[in-house]
Amino acid sequence: MWAVTSTLWLANTMRTRGVDAALLRSGDALSVTDGEATLDFIPTVAERRAALVFLCGAGVSAQAYVPLLHPIALAGYPVFIVKLPYRIAPLEAHKEEAIRRTRTVIERHPEIQRWVVAGHSLGGALAARLANSDPTFTSALVLIGTTHPKQDDLSRLTSPVTKVYATNDGVAPAAQVLANKRLLPAHTKWVVIDGGNHSQFGHYGHQLFDGTATVSRDEQQAVTRGALLESLRQSAQ
Repeated sequence: MWAVTSTLWLANTMRTRGVDAALLRSGDALSVTDGEATLDFIPTVAERRAALVFLCGAGVSAQAYVPLLHPIALAGYPVFIVKLPYRIAPLEAHKEEAIRRTRTVIERHPEIQRWVVAGHSLGGALAARLANSDPTFTSALVLIGTTHPKQDDLSRLTSPVTKVYATNDGVAPAAQVLANKRLLPAHTKWVVIDGGNHSQFGHYGHQLFDGTATVSRDEQQAVTRGALLESLRQSAQ
């Protein structure tokens, strides 16, 4: 009973919350496609020079990132949210599959010239791994709420890198984020969200071991969205 109760409680904390169903429907401004591997938002009038591919965090659904990323698509940038196999990518093969899905998105859209690759938590770790293994896929890298890179040395990466972290993040603590600073390029742009936590980068419950946020979810995501948009604008130039 304890195991069942604990599992159900954990599943409930990761459940997507507060996402308007209208954001998941196609309209005049956007075409929305919810596939097996990705959730795509394609603007009717798109900035074809740059697009965003975003890898989900472990246990977090693609829909939980829609309030964060939907406005980016409305700004004219195609957005592709990569789903992790089994939601948590438990095995190394599943992590490699998530990276393969990211490569597939990029390869299927040759009309897009520049790609900003981003991810939250485990998604950030996988984005860093992709940038390290094949820098040609990444015009810019945005790592959100993650202590990674840990094993991958990206210090010689020449493309723009942005690291977004929150001071009350209990899953990716600020001290551990900064401890791995040497593995990122000297030109990395650091964006700190005072009072933000791990869970508020998406729209889901309070994650186990996370800290308590002292800023609103909207405020935290506005700062994060601004960092993503800035990377896209620079890539599109």
